[in-house]
Order: sequence, then structure tokens, then C-alpha cells
Amino acid sequence: MIPREILSKVRQIEIVTNRLVNEVMAGSYHSVFKGRGMEFEEVREYMPGDDVRTIDWNVTARTGAPHVKVYTEERELMVMLMVDLSGSTDFGSGERLKSELAAEICALLAFSAIKNNDRVGLLIFTDRVEKFIPPKKGKNHVLRVIREVLYFSPTGRGTDIPAAIEHVMRVLNRKSVVFLISDFFAENIRRPMSVLNKNHDLIALRMRDPREMELPPMGIVPFEDTETGEVLFIDTFNPEFRRRFRETAERGQYNTEMLFKQLKVDYANIDSTTKSYLDPIVQIFRRRAQRY
Repeated sequence: MIPREILSKVRQIEIVTNRLVNEVMAGSYHSVFKGRGMEFEEVREYMPGDDVRTIDWNVTARTGAPHVKVYTEERELMVMLMVDLSGSTDFGSGERLKSELAAEICALLAFSAIKNNDRVGLLIFTDRVEKFIPPKKGKNHVLRVIREVLYFSPTGRGTDIPAAIEHVMRVLNRKSVVFLISDFFAENIRRPMSVLNKNHDLIALRMRDPREMELPPMGIVPFEDTETGEVLFIDTFNPEFRRRFRETAERGQYNTEMLFKQLKVDYANIDSTTKSYLDPIVQIFRRRAQRY
């Protein structure tokens, strides 16, 4: 039996994200994610405006009238949500933790996918692969995906993106759309991400919190590395320390963004505070639509 508070939270996310999907996402999603190819549907008589390259010369010769081949897009896609639930995602200075933000992003993408009759799968990882749910269709499946991301209790605390990518490469048997949702506090990700992007359509969604970019003066504060458990006491009144902290964070973000650009991976930075997570995702779709 699933506790009532869990069902209530999942239902709340469902209501919010369904509205966003119906009002904003559905058309954008369909237009920028292509199906697997074109499938032959029928032969019909030529009409003015038809592409002459689609003329079926055998049928035309047999009937004495020009006929064209008609194709439709084979639409069904496989969408894989790779979600980082390492210790660093169990943090948030605003209304939600980064892990809660991940659940809302997954809901938005999953409901967009099933509205277009696509399959959705989930892989939760930390410093190991924690859980894998094969791609399926249907509302009940999506609700399970949301529930897993929102309330899953991972075993690991660290982050191993290469291991997660290796697992996804092994289980996906055809080209898929892969959303990698993480704060990207990880190392040695260039080559694995390059391989994943060459074989699938990879999109990186980087979760971040403003307190990870800049610290306010709060006095002497204990800071715990949520992935290692190490605790340090920091004097946040020290302007030199705050300056170095900000510069280090900005450099880390710059290096991550440059990596995405070099690998030609679409990406967005999404704050875990009250700011909308919809806008950065819609911006990705608009950039893709312009390219197409």
C-alpha cells in the first residue's frame, strides 16, 4: 500500500505538469523529436503540388495515369530519463530539493512523451545504477516513474555518470532520446557522453541551486559534502573566501557548458528554487526547431 502523502504529492505533480504539457509542451515536443523514419502507406493518383520525386512509375505505367507513393512518419520514440540521485541532489535552498526538481522535470517530459504515444523508461543512478525501469507507455507507468524519482532511497551517495551511461548503452536496443538529469558534479564524463550522443539523441539538463554558485555572509557555517560526509566549518563573513567560492563555481559551470558545446549536446541550466523549470526546456526545443 502506497502512503497517502506520497499519492498526494504525485497527484499534485501530475496536475501541474499535465497543464504545462497541454498548454505549452505538446506541440513543441512533437516538432523537435523525429520518429524512426518514413513508412510507406499507400499509392494514390497524382495531384497538383505533389512532389514528382514520389511518382510510382510502375503503377503509373500500368494504369496510364500518374500515381505517387504516400509515406507517413513512423512516430513512436523511445525516451530514457537518466536521473542522478546522488547525495548532492539532496539539497535545496528554495522551495524544493534538487531531487524534487528532478521528479518534476521527469513528469513534464514523461507526460509529453506519452501524449505523443512514445515509450518512457527510467534509470536512477548514484555511484552505481540504482534502478532501471524499461520503457513503456501509459499514464500508470508515468505515475510510477514520478513516484520512483520522488521517493526512491538510493544506496550510494557519490556520482558515477560513466557507469550509468554504460548501462544505458547496453539496454537500449535502438536509437532513443536520452535526457541526462544531473548537477554534473562528476569527473571523466567527456568520452562516455560523446559515445552516448553519437548513438542516441542526448540532452543534458543541469540542476543547480543558487547557493552552489554564491554564498551570502551568514557567519561561521558547517558545510557537509553530501557525497562524502566530510564536514568543514567556513567563515562566510570572509569576503575573500566568498569571492573564491564564486569564481570556482563559475569556472566549473563554464567548463561543463563548454564540454556540452564541444560535444554538440543540447543542454539547459535549471535552478531548484522557485524559478520555472519549464522555460529552459522550452528554449531547448526552440533551438532545435530552428535547426530543423
